Amino acid sequence: MNSKKLIGLISGVLIAVVVNLLPLEGLSYQGKMCLGLTLMTVVFWAFQIVQSGYASGLYLSLLVMFKVAEPAVVFSPWLGSTMYLVIGAYLIASAVKSSALGERIAYIFILRFVNSYKSIIISIFVLTAILSILIPHPWPRAFLIMSVMTVVIKSAKIPKEDSIKIGFSVFAASVPVSMIFLTGDSVINPLAVQASGMQVSWLQWFIYMGPPSIIASILTCALILILFKPTEEIKVNKEEIQEKLKSLGNLSNKEKRTIVWLMTAVAFWMTDKIHGIDIGWITLLISMLMSFPAIGEALDAKQWSEVPVHVLLFLTAAMTIGKVGGATGMNSWIAETILPSTIPSNPYMLAIVIAIIAIGIHMILGSVIAVMGIAIPALLIFTQSMGINPLIVTLLVYSSIGMHYILPFHHLNILVGQGEENGMYGQKEVIHLGIPLTVVVFVIIIIEVLYWNSIGVLN
Repeated sequence: MNSKKLIGLISGVLIAVVVNLLPLEGLSYQGKMCLGLTLMTVVFWAFQIVQSGYASGLYLSLLVMFKVAEPAVVFSPWLGSTMYLVIGAYLIASAVKSSALGERIAYIFILRFVNSYKSIIISIFVLTAILSILIPHPWPRAFLIMSVMTVVIKSAKIPKEDSIKIGFSVFAASVPVSMIFLTGDSVINPLAVQASGMQVSWLQWFIYMGPPSIIASILTCALILILFKPTEEIKVNKEEIQEKLKSLGNLSNKEKRTIVWLMTAVAFWMTDKIHGIDIGWITLLISMLMSFPAIGEALDAKQWSEVPVHVLLFLTAAMTIGKVGGATGMNSWIAETILPSTIPSNPYMLAIVIAIIAIGIHMILGSVIAVMGIAIPALLIFTQSMGINPLIVTLLVYSSIGMHYILPFHHLNILVGQGEENGMYGQKEVIHLGIPLTVVVFVIIIIEVLYWNSIGVLN
């Protein structure tokens, strides 16, 4: 065990013990136990003492064993559609990847639009946006684009230093672009909607979050171009890219079937307000039908391995924080104890205060999902007397932490790409972009309030 993991283990256990020994006025036994176990688990996540699934499984089992809440409450995320949306999203992403459809789209795009370092960076953001409609999860999407960029890097003989910048851009692009569509991140986006307690259709999400997220993507792209300049002029070897495309052959039957099912899924996602079927059930249904003979055959038995159990456990634990926190009174106690006593009446000042609180918690806890589970319920209580639309408060918290990171562990989209075998970048590149990106977060928060006020959804 390295020293970092040992410190994390001891710190987490000590925090849980101390919280339960402290005389926290207004907090019941269940509330104190919930707070202690939650903080312990978040410390385990932040220090990465074990894979997130193991820490999450421990948290869930301890909640039941210490009778903090009934199993029906602890595992309530599995009674809704979100978990099944994630399962379906991973399977659909696997179908797009295994059929070579995503790779084909990327090669065609590069041949037409990519010529220089600047166009490579811009193309990463555009490709991420295009594929976010087809692949409803940022990780497989980013790794697919990274595999294509690896071909570009090798064919153009791009220096190591510049290759790292391109690799980092792939995973940095996945952060703001994933916020444009509800299915852009099939984990965090539906979770934010669920936390608000509101019903939001695919199209409504795009109306609320699409324009601000597009602006955030453009600003992030511009910031990367300013901060990460190439060491030399780059010329893309399109002949080799053409050969890669040619090696894929003509559009296969599997690709054609995948296209049909993707078009069907997107059509149902976009019209969920009309037919009234939750996008989680649509996504699960489409992924199941993609495996059937004659009509599907885009998925087979081995592709179930593409669905990571540890991510499902992590998601269950993160969602449970808010559920159990509400049932035990932890959320109300946090709102009354930690949050400021006065509420700014000015919507812009309120948005800034919410952003500061959310980012402050995020800097300590690291996990976007964990912060949403703690901060959103508390801030909804905090702003209840103002009569503000709960969805707006939720989206302000979501935007503040969904775009924010300074260290890799602050955002899983960034963390999964770290390392020589993935995006090739390290902590240095993340910090270099993350610090000025914090300013962009506050700019987007102000833009969101201005935009939401203009379309009449602020209250």
